[in-house]
Amino acid sequence: MLSYRHAFHAGNFADVLKHAVLTNVLEYITRKDKGYTYIDSHSGAGMYQLTEEYAQKTGEYKQGIAKLINNNDVPEALKEYIALIKSFNQEQTLELYPGSPAVAKEFSRRQDSAHLFELHSTDINYLTEFCERWSKSHVKQSDGYQGILSLLPPPSRRGVVLIDPPYELKEDYTKAVKTIISAYKKFATGTYILWYPVVKRELVDKMKTQFMSSDIRNVLQVEFCMHEDTDAYGMTGTGLFVVNPPWQLIKQLEEILPYLKTKLGDNQSRYDVEQIIEE
Repeated sequence: MLSYRHAFHAGNFADVLKHAVLTNVLEYITRKDKGYTYIDSHSGAGMYQLTEEYAQKTGEYKQGIAKLINNNDVPEALKEYIALIKSFNQEQTLELYPGSPAVAKEFSRRQDSAHLFELHSTDINYLTEFCERWSKSHVKQSDGYQGILSLLPPPSRRGVVLIDPPYELKEDYTKAVKTIISAYKKFATGTYILWYPVVKRELVDKMKTQFMSSDIRNVLQVEFCMHEDTDAYGMTGTGLFVVNPPWQLIKQLEEILPYLKTKLGDNQSRYDVEQIIEE
């Protein structure tokens, strides 16, 4: 339903929300010295050149990270994410945008490990090259859904799992949730982040119903929609389900979301944060 190559979409409004949340989650888990395991089911290329053809063809980053990178009024909950993006770029320029593996790499310490899955024949090569000097990173060209389940529970009993499939197939909506339900049975204390696009509202509603019908506890749902729901083709919004979110994440989102609406959205834009399942 969406283009598999994330290079088309790197740095767009959906990436901003996803990576802002991921940054805050990883900042929280690394407050403790004990190591953790990061698992990424659909890792992509690792790093994206915004000056290259894919990104320039759509220009989605211009309506996303480009509108935030040099602002002086960034809320506290977004500052670490913005600082991370700036660290990859020259002052006042925006040429590189980190994918989720690059975000995770910035937080990785000697005691931490990362497992990155990617199936695309081109992106796996980029990802492998990106991770060459990242000790304790493990890159595999295999199914990320199965890969997650094979790694749980991690030896440290501390972990962050990110699932953000391309959703080219409608089955990804239900398959992603089923994977988290199965993973939770093996590792109930991990933090799981599931990204989704708002393309057809009924598909998102079905995901929510799956979660609420499961035995999973402590689930947060967050959405930022640029436009009203529509049956026309295209992504009108983006969202995340977060299982076992850090305790302060809701408060952070209450800073982040109004700011994104002001800077990226318009009068049609809306956002929502809901604890759909209590602890």
